[in-house]
Amino acid sequence: MTTTKATKPNGGANACLAMDPSALNANLMERVLDPENLRRAWRQVKANRGAPGIDGMTIEQFPDFVRSPQWSMVKENLMAGTYRPQPVRRVYIPKASGGQRPLGIPTVLDRVIQQALAQVLEPLFDPGFSDHSYGFRKRRGAHDAVRQAREYLKEGYTIAVDMDLARFFDTVNFDILMQRVNRRVSDLLARRLIWRYLRAGVMENGLWSPSGKGVPQGGPLSPLLANIVLHDLDMELEKRGHKFVRYADDFLVLVKSERAGQRVMASLTRFLEKKLRLAVNPVKSKVAKLNQCNFLGFTFRRKKIVWSDKALAQFKRRVKELTGRSWGVSMDYRMQKLSEYLRGWMAYFALSEYYRPPPELDEWIRRRLRMCYWKQWRRCRKRVRELLKLGVSESQAVLTALSRKSYPPSRRRYGGQAGTSLPGEARRTKTGPGRWQPKAA
Repeated sequence: MTTTKATKPNGGANACLAMDPSALNANLMERVLDPENLRRAWRQVKANRGAPGIDGMTIEQFPDFVRSPQWSMVKENLMAGTYRPQPVRRVYIPKASGGQRPLGIPTVLDRVIQQALAQVLEPLFDPGFSDHSYGFRKRRGAHDAVRQAREYLKEGYTIAVDMDLARFFDTVNFDILMQRVNRRVSDLLARRLIWRYLRAGVMENGLWSPSGKGVPQGGPLSPLLANIVLHDLDMELEKRGHKFVRYADDFLVLVKSERAGQRVMASLTRFLEKKLRLAVNPVKSKVAKLNQCNFLGFTFRRKKIVWSDKALAQFKRRVKELTGRSWGVSMDYRMQKLSEYLRGWMAYFALSEYYRPPPELDEWIRRRLRMCYWKQWRRCRKRVRELLKLGVSESQAVLTALSRKSYPPSRRRYGGQAGTSLPGEARRTKTGPGRWQPKAA
């Protein structure tokens, strides 16, 4: 009987890349560069649209690049293991809670390669993921995670351990990530490509800075890598027998008492910081009743799913931006952008079982649109003419156009026939001191 001694390799991810001599026979990169796989990847990248990277190449210009000899050189470099990804372009988007969220935009070429690589890696990792993980997985989504949390609430798990990972995507440890990638990926070329994407660096204001940790949000490969890192957290929670739901780095652990919740938070904080080297934000993390927590834009009231106050405030802020009277765009463009936002918002928050606000919100949005029309008409002559087109009587149109009142809240408050509810702050020409007269209609 012989025994072998298991030793931990030194050197972190670099040593892991040099392990397993049989990795070159896995042919994973051949599947990545398969023409059909690349076509699927291109269709997905094209559907997602997105801004160009540091090279300035747009989605529309990429087909011409594929027809050029440079594309053949890229594929040869990928198969030879010498391809070097370009740095990502750093941009910032505002966060609802204040501050800015950093994003990394790869070039269109790197997005296609990342998408093709993710399509091949996903079947290797996804079957082993936990059933309680809902983020960035096929046939799973945020609505499923919220529904599952409600089921736990109905079972009596009313206390939630709501933990927030501080800047999760920016603090992922490369060595820990690559160790988990190597558990499933045996192709050395694929390992090297993933490692080089992690170390590609960031270009900001024309200056390149190296990447020491983190998975930049914005690339097609980042969601899969995030799930790979947090898979150990799922396994730990399942081993302990906890009720939990996770969507990317947002997760809730449901318990029946606050005392149990405090114990779970303390033990999970130690696990995340020591095992995965992830920081827990103590300010945003808490143990509270589930109806006091916001999860993916929703909260719970009497075992019903409702949108959170924070989500509603963000909705109103965005609608105010789209219906701002000082936004110098045409009404057709304004209506198009507003329609796109409303359809997307209602499609996501249609899961809510709180039905009272929509009619009031609809009235509020229509009023803001009427204010935009009223300001664009500007002069009394134009306002009278447009009101007459809407079927308003001539006398009522003149009185409305001459009104000194500002934008009224609604038609029901001020009364009047159909069409007279158009609010307006009439602009008049001053013909003498203290005397105001409208221009002739």
